[in-house]
Amino acid sequence: MKANSGFGSKIGKIFFTFCKYALLIFASFVALIPLVSCVVTAFKTKEEYNTTNVMTLPESWTYFENFVVAWKQANMGKAFLNSFIVMVFVLIGSTLFSSMLAYVLNRFQFRGNKLIRNLFTIATMIPGIATQVTIYQIMYSLGLVNSLAGYIILMLGTDVISIYIFLQYFDNLPKTLDEAAILDGCTYFGVFFKILLPLLKPAIVTSAILKGVSTYNEYYMANLYLQDKNRLPVVSTSLFTFTGPMGSQYNYICAGVIITVIPMLILFIFCQKQICSGMALGAVKE
Repeated sequence: MKANSGFGSKIGKIFFTFCKYALLIFASFVALIPLVSCVVTAFKTKEEYNTTNVMTLPESWTYFENFVVAWKQANMGKAFLNSFIVMVFVLIGSTLFSSMLAYVLNRFQFRGNKLIRNLFTIATMIPGIATQVTIYQIMYSLGLVNSLAGYIILMLGTDVISIYIFLQYFDNLPKTLDEAAILDGCTYFGVFFKILLPLLKPAIVTSAILKGVSTYNEYYMANLYLQDKNRLPVVSTSLFTFTGPMGSQYNYICAGVIITVIPMLILFIFCQKQICSGMALGAVKE
């Protein structure tokens, strides 16, 4: 009986391992197929794209005309510049606002503290699209529509997720640090900027990644508030240069997609250690 039970457990483990790796392979296949087809299409001529399916390999992997056309016609140089300007201001402002708000909510007990936290939780349940009519009216009244500065202010809104990330890290920092600094004559601003903020590097990296990726990929608000696509293109809206009522030029679109992916890929390669450590530490509470 023991031999049979041991044999059965081995079969169960083998079956479980097989299912696990089969599921991982299938998930990888599903995730990689769109990227592979995009790369293949980006190197095809117009004739090849019209006469072959998306997974047929191109005749030449040195055909870079699609990338040149995508870069020039979509004005991607200016789009990257605008996206970079937006991301710099948004990341700096969002990080400061989120961390300072989390500092106040974590370190100071006052009436309404729990109410504010609950309101942030409720805010995450409200779809962003539901508030766009009101937001657009406000932006239009202030003259901030079709303005890069207005778009930056709009994207600068503090993310609730970032606030909770910083709250998590503040819970792991002992309040004795604040008390010791105050006894030495440090102000609350000094405690935050000189003592606590340098200790929040993993949280800052995590928050910046989440906010940066969402800002870089944001299309709806960029298309709605940056209406002059020739003067105010960003990366997410520049690719729609090749769409129209007569169809879409997917060979150019795929080339543009590859161009837009490269900066994020390089950033991930160089910051992989910080990204993984920041994500992991943000999920642990001592």
